[in-house]
Amino acid sequence: MFKSFFEGLRNIFKIPDLRSRVVFTLGMVMIYRLGCHIPTPGINTEALSAFMNSQKGGILGFLDLFTGGAFKTFSICALGVMPYISSSIIMQLLTPVIPGLEKLSKEGDAGRKKISQYTRYGAVALCAVQAWSMTFLMHSIGKGIVNNWSLGFQLTTVLTLTTGTMFLVWLGERITEKGIGNGMSMIIFVGIVARIPMEIFNTYRLWVNGELDIITILFVVAGMIAIIGFVVLIETAARRIPVQYAQRTVGRKSYGGGSTYLPLKVDFSGVIAIIFASSVLSVPSMIAKPFNDNVFFEAIVYYLSPGQSVYLIIYGILVIFFCFFYTAVVFNPVEVAENIKKYGGFIPGVRPGEPTAKFIDYTLTRVTFVGAFSIAAIAILPDIVMKQVNIPFYFGGTSLLIVVGVALDTMKQIESHLLMRHYDGFMKDSKLKSRAGF
Repeated sequence: MFKSFFEGLRNIFKIPDLRSRVVFTLGMVMIYRLGCHIPTPGINTEALSAFMNSQKGGILGFLDLFTGGAFKTFSICALGVMPYISSSIIMQLLTPVIPGLEKLSKEGDAGRKKISQYTRYGAVALCAVQAWSMTFLMHSIGKGIVNNWSLGFQLTTVLTLTTGTMFLVWLGERITEKGIGNGMSMIIFVGIVARIPMEIFNTYRLWVNGELDIITILFVVAGMIAIIGFVVLIETAARRIPVQYAQRTVGRKSYGGGSTYLPLKVDFSGVIAIIFASSVLSVPSMIAKPFNDNVFFEAIVYYLSPGQSVYLIIYGILVIFFCFFYTAVVFNPVEVAENIKKYGGFIPGVRPGEPTAKFIDYTLTRVTFVGAFSIAAIAILPDIVMKQVNIPFYFGGTSLLIVVGVALDTMKQIESHLLMRHYDGFMKDSKLKSRAGF
């Protein structure tokens, strides 16, 4: 397996198109990481860094994890791509409700471009609101974080953070178009992975200082390995429905015939449901955080902080909802049933047409139910366990789900490029490839 993996890595650079895509993605990632270290004007980064070190278990520590440390230095990329993701969620939820948007969604590429434009406008508005909230947060913290509190500082910060987020959106779109993987997911993935060396170093430091014992460290490592294995299983698992195609005779030639499978993935959403749920839950806390002196806003920040019971319950519900929602958006059982019927296919024991659509929908609902609850459990349970054993850093199930999910998706894309050009891929001899062979 490892030999096949390294052969796959070597084969990447034998294909000019794939090589250019990988190099382009790495270049965009380097630009993103450079932006994470450019501080916003008027911020005392040392004072902010000292404050953020005490916030690792709260909402600010969670946001810093998703932005790859950009929030800790309040860089130009401090908001990450979360505002754009939130805007995408709002637009997808509004599309079936507003007739004008629904009509645009059915107009093909031109309609999708128009909806994408509206999504960007919404992202700019959300960026402005969140950035303004963050300026007041930096001021309310005190401790010399803001060098000179003024209207000029507020306007400059809002403009800088909004521009930084929209630049990241542009980078993500370029990665999706000319690189490898989904650009937005890749940016979040890189931000989380960039924190791993620091978390390993901090864990080692805590062990040396006697704040963590070796049993706890081994327990955490074993748990992470188990979660990674389970995520790989869920992300590659599929319910295969047999489809039989009748043989057709045209003139003296026969066409079609034989059998195949319709794969229904256990988790159609991949990391989308996790990212959507995290994005939705982060917005109220970000807006309420600067107004901690108010009892109502203080309660919002407290109950919607990662690790709190209310947060975990709402988070789990949102993950399950977005798993079903995304599956409903990307997979239409009626359309699939019509295509099977059109090409002379049928599911053994099921009549073509509407009965086939109902059977696929019923099966898909049961499969998605298993996947959604599994993903929600992976996202929540590690956080509960880590809180119980008092692990002094935040790198739970959400982070692992995103890292493993994006890595698998990227590997599949590279694999498809390699196999299209008759090169051996990464998973030549593994069971993973056989499970994901659809």
